Amino acid sequence: MKRFVPRRTKTERVDVAALVASATLRIPDPALGPARAIARRILMAVAALFLAAGVVYLGRSGYRHVNGTELTFVDAFYYATVSLSTTGYGDISPITPRARLTNIVVITPLRVVFLVLLVGTTLSALTETSRQITRIKRWRRRASGHTVVVGYGTKGRAAVDAVLAANRRAKVAVVDSHPPALEAASARELTTIAGSGSQRGVLAAAAVDRAESIIVAVDRDDACVLVTLTARQLAPSARIVAAVRSSSSVKILKQCGADTVVVSQETAGRLLGVATSSPTVVEAFEHLLSHERGAFITERAISAHEHGRSPIDCEKHVLGVVREGALHRLGRSTDDRLAPGDRLLYLRSDQG
Repeated sequence: MKRFVPRRTKTERVDVAALVASATLRIPDPALGPARAIARRILMAVAALFLAAGVVYLGRSGYRHVNGTELTFVDAFYYATVSLSTTGYGDISPITPRARLTNIVVITPLRVVFLVLLVGTTLSALTETSRQITRIKRWRRRASGHTVVVGYGTKGRAAVDAVLAANRRAKVAVVDSHPPALEAASARELTTIAGSGSQRGVLAAAAVDRAESIIVAVDRDDACVLVTLTARQLAPSARIVAAVRSSSSVKILKQCGADTVVVSQETAGRLLGVATSSPTVVEAFEHLLSHERGAFITERAISAHEHGRSPIDCEKHVLGVVREGALHRLGRSTDDRLAPGDRLLYLRSDQG
């Protein structure tokens, strides 16, 4: 089967400021989000305006309009606006001692609060933007050997769980176009990229060209093909693992550059069939795939001194040998001796 070989392309240039402005790439931050902080300050500023307008309207008899008419609530709100914003056109002014005292005791402190809110909101927005840009630049500069998960549904979350269970220090970036999925990933302090994984710019923002592995866990098989093809073009050396529903998509995914293809529905169907006669086998199988406690399935590259030796002499519980990307079970291979480049698939206990 002929495999697609991508041409070497120039590294995608990413505008970090544009990513922040569009909220495409978000680095986890435990602080309060800028949108909520700004909305809260705006509400407080509006409340200060209404409070000042109410005070002026209640004491409207102590104010004079240049037209000589009595102040309406609109006039009071107008006066509060120009006073708190320090504009002061002078068309409405306090004329009685009581009104002037009210301006000193109430309006002036509200003016200070109003200005603090406005300036604080602007500084907060600018500070948060600059902080996010700094975090993104630092993350992209250090991003190397990380795992990119495209699709954060049921399969994507399980894949992230497995990656973090195998290595708690693993760096994971999640690509998804659905806000609830991105919020769930952000809640786990994962780097998130909003957008479709089939778009080059989105995958470039995730630094897939420097990723160690890419997991494609989207819902549709046709989307999986597009994401795999785009990812392989940007990351010729990364390991790509894709999950599909139908086995008919395996061949084309291999041709598009996927290293491993998991047929989720058929695998689940086989487990369901096995569970009818041997229910504990399914439980044991799931246990072997986890990295929590006990024994689990893993693989490793053979060392130089293991060349030419039998696999069972290298590990106690050997399941097979991975040679040139294909799994050879013990006893069925024409040559059971290990060769350079082979990998051992075996059961490993948590004691090492």
